[in-house]
Amino acid sequence: MATEKGKSPKKKNIDRNGFPRRRIRFGITLSVMGFTIFLLGIRPGMFLLDRSPVIGFVQLTVMLIGLALICIGGTICMRGLWKDYKPNLAADIGIRLMSTGFVIAIFATLADIIGLGSHPYPQSAPYFGEWQALGVEIAEGIIALGLLLMIPYHRHNSFKNSKHRSN
Repeated sequence: MATEKGKSPKKKNIDRNGFPRRRIRFGITLSVMGFTIFLLGIRPGMFLLDRSPVIGFVQLTVMLIGLALICIGGTICMRGLWKDYKPNLAADIGIRLMSTGFVIAIFATLADIIGLGSHPYPQSAPYFGEWQALGVEIAEGIIALGLLLMIPYHRHNSFKNSKHRSN
């Protein structure tokens, strides 16, 4: 079935450069939503929802959900930039680094709750201290490094000799 200008319906989701517009838009939208949810978890006062002077379990969980959405949205968007090329080894390592960074963020954030922190859960309220914040910052750095590795550098003019089309 063709559209009015003779293009197939599948082509309307791809712009003139060949990039899948919907996939990239969905990835960016998901990342922005994830960032908003991440901010809601880490700074609920920005949304006038601060009910406690400490950061509790629900806030930590909301922060992790937001970080997960950022990672998923970034992965979807970066995979869309590869168009019809097969991702190279660096991109695959980037995905694994993002996953590893997220797992580090989970363990750093929930350290007290799962019994790894300095304030065990049954004896005291969950505490998000300096060491947990440093662990989350390191995890975010690893996630950012993974995203950088997923950029399709083969599209740049200086990398034209390393082009490999997927079958």
